[in-house]
Amino acid sequence: MTRWLSEDEQAVWRAFLEASQLLFERLDHELQCDSAIPHSYYEVLVRLSETAGRRLRMSTLADRSQSSRSRLSHAVRRLEAAGWVRREVCPTDARGAEAVLTDEGLAALAAAAPAHVEGVRRHLFDQLTPEQIAGLGEISRAVRDHLRAEPGPPCAAAEAAEAAEAGEAC
Repeated sequence: MTRWLSEDEQAVWRAFLEASQLLFERLDHELQCDSAIPHSYYEVLVRLSETAGRRLRMSTLADRSQSSRSRLSHAVRRLEAAGWVRREVCPTDARGAEAVLTDEGLAALAAAAPAHVEGVRRHLFDQLTPEQIAGLGEISRAVRDHLRAEPGPPCAAAEAAEAAEAGEAC
């Protein structure tokens, strides 16, 4: 039996959905205007900058940046073309690859970060009270933890796409 949303739940869901989409569209637009970096590429640079040696296996990077392996592979190709990332053979598995943040990529990230952080502050945190920020953190962690702990149902199309991507990333 379907558990339909109440009117109040529907209103909250719609507000959350619209706010999330508008926020990410605005942040992506600002990053592209200020730094010519799409938000998804910025996220890849951030993830690499936060690791020892500024490197991650492609599969790990895809997981951490909430990206499919094929989408990540495309992003890394574009970042390689810019000179911001390079691929290297995984030292523990010659069949796989690691993405490595270059000095130029770190400099591009450092140049883009101040305006991006200001956008996050202006469009999200400045709109909330300290209590709302704490509540948003609690809500976000609860939803994240649930989704990480409970895998989605199997999907033949998604499994086929992942199998096809496995050849590109380790």
